[in-house]
Amino acid sequence: MVSLPDVRWAERGGLLLKQARHAASMKQSVLASVSGTSRTTLSAYEHGRKSPTLETAGRILDAAGFRLVLEPKVEFARVGAVFVPNRLPRLGADKALSTVRFRDRVYDLADRGARRDAYAALLREGTPQEILDHVDGVLLVELWPELALPPAVRAAWRPLVQEAGPC
Repeated sequence: MVSLPDVRWAERGGLLLKQARHAASMKQSVLASVSGTSRTTLSAYEHGRKSPTLETAGRILDAAGFRLVLEPKVEFARVGAVFVPNRLPRLGADKALSTVRFRDRVYDLADRGARRDAYAALLREGTPQEILDHVDGVLLVELWPELALPPAVRAAWRPLVQEAGPC
């Protein structure tokens, strides 16, 4: 299996808290007060100097208008020359239908034909991170019969796609 690089949990958690605070347009002092912690402690969390308990992180995220969610981990295996995940990734609509650059081409994923071409290229040549960033599992299953893929790439991905839904 190929794992994507992990950062330290304190840094990852701190970044999550900071992103939530920025998305909520809150100052540290306001979020700290609303969540029942001090500004200096919140700063230490955001900079990875301290790690909050799960309960505390949940309370801070809740105060910022977010919730802590459990999400399945996606790992990749190299099958021949391609990377295949252990489960199909899901993307939010904003990413699934965005415009992306891949191998010197720009694809508008909101356009079905462009998405078909992008997915074919990503399944053939994409890195694990590129696949996670741009391929939505539901949209892949729906496009599967139309994808122009070399037989080896189709064979590598077929079990995963068949497991996910009718093709």
